[in-house]
Amino acid sequence: MKSNKSISFLFSSVGVLIMVVVVAAVCMIANVVKVRLDFTEDKLFTLSQGTKDILQSLDTPVELRFYCSQGGSDAAQLFVKNYSRNVDDLLKEYSKAAKGKLRVKRYNPEPDSDAEDMARADGVEGQMINTGDTIYMGIAVSCLDSTVALPFLAPVRERLLEYDITRAIARVSNPEKVKIGILTDLPMFGMPMNPMMMQQQQASQPWTVVSELKRDFDVVELHSDVEEIDETINTLLVVHPKNLPDQALYALDQFVLRGGHLIAFVDPLFRLDPAAMSQQNPMARMDVASNMEKLFSAWGMSFDSTRVVADKNYPTMLSGQGGQAAEFFTVLSLTSSAFDEKNISTAQVDNMLLAFPGCFSGTPASGLTKEVLIKSSNNSQLVDKLMAERNALISRDFQPSNKEYEMAIMLFGQFKTAFPEGAPKKASDEKDSEEDSTTASTETKPSLKESVQDGSVVLVGDVDMLHDNFSVRVSSIFGQRFVQPLNGNLTLAQNLVEQMAGSSSLINMRSRATLNRPFTVIQEYRAKAEAQYQSQLLELENRLNEARNKISELQQAKAEGSQKFILSDEQRAELAEYRKSEAEAAKRLKEVRKNLRKDITSLENNLTWINTAGMAFVVVLVGIVIAIIKRKRTAAK
Repeated sequence: MKSNKSISFLFSSVGVLIMVVVVAAVCMIANVVKVRLDFTEDKLFTLSQGTKDILQSLDTPVELRFYCSQGGSDAAQLFVKNYSRNVDDLLKEYSKAAKGKLRVKRYNPEPDSDAEDMARADGVEGQMINTGDTIYMGIAVSCLDSTVALPFLAPVRERLLEYDITRAIARVSNPEKVKIGILTDLPMFGMPMNPMMMQQQQASQPWTVVSELKRDFDVVELHSDVEEIDETINTLLVVHPKNLPDQALYALDQFVLRGGHLIAFVDPLFRLDPAAMSQQNPMARMDVASNMEKLFSAWGMSFDSTRVVADKNYPTMLSGQGGQAAEFFTVLSLTSSAFDEKNISTAQVDNMLLAFPGCFSGTPASGLTKEVLIKSSNNSQLVDKLMAERNALISRDFQPSNKEYEMAIMLFGQFKTAFPEGAPKKASDEKDSEEDSTTASTETKPSLKESVQDGSVVLVGDVDMLHDNFSVRVSSIFGQRFVQPLNGNLTLAQNLVEQMAGSSSLINMRSRATLNRPFTVIQEYRAKAEAQYQSQLLELENRLNEARNKISELQQAKAEGSQKFILSDEQRAELAEYRKSEAEAAKRLKEVRKNLRKDITSLENNLTWINTAGMAFVVVLVGIVIAIIKRKRTAAK
């Protein structure tokens, strides 16, 4: 027995010693050979293929200077240390993937040092934190005479860190920007303060989508009075084209026919239309639809400007009547199932917010091919835009069409003109036609009748998605303005522009910065539960309304003569019967609604318990199995 115990003790001691040696060896090897393992589902901490493509395409060395403060108070050091470690790790991955074409240098800009002067010269400014310390945490990227600065790396943009750095590298390596245009009458480019109208007008910032596009492209502003699109513009965004004149439509038509790329955002109900919001007449405020019917028709498509898409699978929780949260079925919180996973612009977008979107229908004209980029679920229907915000009525009368509505589409191929008779004449042209007929015939460009090369057009049935209210959260850190995406709205817009402009390397980085994991199972079961109770709710509400209408009629029916304010015995009996029916219907309706909420809450709780306890159960089960196997092996010895 003593011998067995001695052997067991010896083996256990040797085993522990061997384990210590193995662990020490692994640590030493890990310090020499640094290998990062990324176990996240979307590989958020691994360089994307787009970054690797840009780094491998570098033909001129690029220098990246990381300015990071090391001194200061304990609070300042803690703030810098946690985030700077992640930045350092990422920059090492950049240096490794660039294979010598990217030099990474790190500087500690102490007060009154040469490094601080370099940081300021590079556009990296110190930021004062609550402790009174001034810290630096920024990056400058330079190539030849071009330098791009990231003045401050805010932790709120950590998921966009790779995108910001790679975009800076791409800009310095290719400093010449592609020119794109934005045609709109909305104040997307911001509005300066007018000192003559200080009471009526306030200055406004440019929409974030414009600011972001300006960082990558040379953006030109166009308006509805445009008569020709500059030849240097190859990609054009048209946003809320409300009542475009024929001259502008003709300019867009010729732009597409010459091979230009068009992205149009139209809307049946753009509630933030400033022109409509300034109207006093409520009906005038509903004149917020935009369309390009003449062009759409030539392409074989149509856009419904009178109805919006309601979808019970993609509801959005908003503040309803009385300030209580309610599900709105015409404000859609889309998940990955709504997007085309094959198109590069939508493949990695998995969440968007669309407010009162419209849909496209029709068959593309001969020579064109259509791809559906965004679609509703089949648990959806179209509702009149006048009813779009009356969510209680939509929910009560909801009848799914079992049809998927196309909310964003792409057309590509050979387009044909919407103006077969040539350019539309203006009043001034007709007035001066006799005097300048000879000159006009020599100066007017020939009208294209069909595409000179394959073109592409993207049509999106919502404008609200581009507005800051529906796409970003703006915050201020140390007095500096930072924008944090709330969803994939701006991601999609930027993806579409880059895809059309011929640069797609940045798309997957931006897309995965807004990835979301919604409870799609709960949403689907919630919709099914509501559908089961829908008929009961509708029947009971009809009975309740009928009883109330009868009571109202009886109260208005009075006896004649001196008894005109008194009900007859028959009327009184009938009134009591209807009051009883009203009370029973109201009670039953309350029970049905209570049961519906109970079923939904029970479902959510069950799924929560399964997700929470499921993993713990698996771990315990694995532990028991290992213990049983180990015990059997010990018994066998």
